[in-house]
Amino acid sequence: MPDPRSDRAMERSAPPCPICGRPGLARFKPFCSVRCADADLGQWLTGQYRVPGPQLDDERESNDAARRVDPEDGVG
Repeated sequence: MPDPRSDRAMERSAPPCPICGRPGLARFKPFCSVRCADADLGQWLTGQYRVPGPQLDDERESNDAARRVDPEDGVG
């Protein structure tokens, strides 16, 4: 059986949870709990977090959309 004191020692030296600020736990790294890990995942899935990329201008976006949807191709 693992020594529970070792978990407590790891909690004190762990960086804070990025969601709530409590000490992180090794099994949920870098979070402190499943709840905080799920909250972070939810922020990614709803678009609150984004990875930066090149900025597209409006003309390029509309040209790309026009190429993808071609009414003359006989599909759909």
